[in-house]
Amino acid sequence: MPSTARPKPLTYADSGVDIDAGDEAVRRIQQHIRRTHGPRVIDNPGGFAGLFRLDFNEQLFRRNYRDPVLVACTDGVGSKVILAIETGVHDTVGIDCVAMNVNDLIVQGAEPLLFLDYIGIHKVDPVMIERLVAGVAKGCEIAGCALVGGETAELPDVYKAGDYDLAGFSLGVVELSRAMDATRVEPGDVVLGLESDGLHSNGFTLVRKIVSARKLNLGKVYPELDASRTLGEVLLTPTRIYAQPIVRAQRAYKVKKVITGMAHITGGGLAGNLVRSLPGDVNAEIDWGAWETPPVFRFLAERGNVEQAEMRRVFNMGIGYCLIVRPNFADATAKRLAKMGERVHTIGRIVKGTGKVVEKPRRKRR
Repeated sequence: MPSTARPKPLTYADSGVDIDAGDEAVRRIQQHIRRTHGPRVIDNPGGFAGLFRLDFNEQLFRRNYRDPVLVACTDGVGSKVILAIETGVHDTVGIDCVAMNVNDLIVQGAEPLLFLDYIGIHKVDPVMIERLVAGVAKGCEIAGCALVGGETAELPDVYKAGDYDLAGFSLGVVELSRAMDATRVEPGDVVLGLESDGLHSNGFTLVRKIVSARKLNLGKVYPELDASRTLGEVLLTPTRIYAQPIVRAQRAYKVKKVITGMAHITGGGLAGNLVRSLPGDVNAEIDWGAWETPPVFRFLAERGNVEQAEMRRVFNMGIGYCLIVRPNFADATAKRLAKMGERVHTIGRIVKGTGKVVEKPRRKRR
C-alpha cells in the first residue's frame, strides 16, 4: 500500500530565505540610518517608505529655492564588490555606493537631499548587512544627505553563496536658474581638476583581470605601490565624495554663474566624461602633466602591460572631478576648494573647437 504519511511542510527558510535574519539586520542598521537624519526627515518607524520635508518649520527650503527642480540618479558599485567579498572588507563599498550617486547628482548643480540603498544577497548575514549599511550611512554623512530607507533582498536563486550586489538611488534639488547648462561654457574658461582617492569605482573588471593574470596577492604589501597597505586595501580605497565642497563653492556666488560646467570622472576616463559638459563649438585642452599620476595607476599599467591610451580611457588617472570656471574666478574657486580639503589643479582651458577633449599641444623646441 502507498504510504499515507504527509511530506514535511515546507517553509520559506527551507527555500533559502531567513525572515528572522532579515529582521535582525533591520534592527542592527537603524542606529546607522538615524545618524544621517536632520530636521527635514520625518520619523516614520515601521513605515514602508521614507518621508522628507521639502519645506520644514523654519522654512529653510523656501528661503533657499524660489524655483526648485528635483534631480535624481541611480548607480551601483559594480564589480568592486567582488574584491570586497574576496577580502572580507564590506564597509568601504557602502561609501562607494553613495559617492557614485551624489557625485553624479552635483554635476547638475544640485544639493543632495536623500539616499536609498538596495542590497541583493544570497543569504542575509546581519553582521555583514550592518557593515554595508554603516558604510552607506558614513557616505551620506560625508555628502550631507539623509539615508531614509532601503531594501535587502535575499535571493539564493539569483546570487551564489557569499555573493551580493549593492546599488543606490539619490535625490537632490537645484534652483532652475542655476542648473548646469553646457551652452554657458566659453573659450577662455579654465578647467580645474580635483584629485581622486585612487581608482574610485570604475575599471574593476580590468583590475581583477590584472590581479588574476599576474597572480597578484590581495593580502600582500607591494612596496612600489604602498609600503603600509595591502594591495586589497589600496584597491578598496573608497570613492571620494565631492558633494559638500562643490555645493559650498557654488553658494559662494549668489548671482554670478562662475562655474559653467562640471564632470564626475568615472567609466570612460577624463576625456569620456568631460566631453559631456561641452557644447559643440569648443574643445577642452587638457595638460596631462598638470598633476602627478598616483602610484596605483602606474602599478596596474606596469603589471598588466596596459597601454597609456587604454589606461586613460578606463580610469580617472588621479582626477576624480572637474569644474569649468570663468577665468577671472578660477584662482579664487581653486583656493576656496583647497581650504575645504580638496587637492586642486589647473588642468586645462576651453578653446574654440568641435566639442572634444584634446591633449594640450606641446611647444616645439627651436
